[in-house]
Amino acid sequence: MALITCKKACFAYEGRVIIDHLDLKIKSNEYLCVVGENGSGKSTLIKGLLGLITPVRGCVHYGEGLQRSAIGYLPQRTDVQNDFPASVWEVVTSGCRGRSPFLTASMRKTAMENIELLGIESIRRQSFMELSGGQQQRALLARALCATRSLLLMDEPVAGLDPLVTREMYEIIEMLHRERGLTVVMISHDIGAALNYADRILHMSNGACFLGTPDEYRSTELGQAFAGGASHV
Repeated sequence: MALITCKKACFAYEGRVIIDHLDLKIKSNEYLCVVGENGSGKSTLIKGLLGLITPVRGCVHYGEGLQRSAIGYLPQRTDVQNDFPASVWEVVTSGCRGRSPFLTASMRKTAMENIELLGIESIRRQSFMELSGGQQQRALLARALCATRSLLLMDEPVAGLDPLVTREMYEIIEMLHRERGLTVVMISHDIGAALNYADRILHMSNGACFLGTPDEYRSTELGQAFAGGASHV
């Protein structure tokens, strides 16, 4: 079954079509990595899947009872995060508030479970803006997990992190996918990690697109040109 299906979906940015006639099925429990050149529409796709923008043509359909409000989203890191005046607890629990303006006992329990899962219980009362980049990403990932039990969308989740923290983040995401059964859609410029972890690769390009397994991607001219000698993480 597909959680999200794009049928001939066309997405535009500032009046210009960025993604044209996209056919895509995101399967339940898969790990899909989206790669490609800058400006090819990767972030636009994520916004379209989240329902933040609507297709100018075609459609996006949610299956298996999925609702837009029940999609976990980890956006790109920005400098704004460093001026976010809230505690880790407040950041994480904000992921529950899409379902209710009030924090219920069940929401508190879910938030604490995700905080413990991400290993940030000892810093839950600290100011978010005082954390390291890796700690901030763990807090934001815990927040995204509070919003979903099925689908996690991530836009460059390891950008700007050091190699050790990057590896830890990849291992956490892999655990969420394999052990918790989360469907993962991740934009990445790290082609080595994409080839190592993903079930399928979506390469978006202004000239050509590809959708298939990592092995299939490696065998194409597009994959060879883009991935080159990329190594596994």
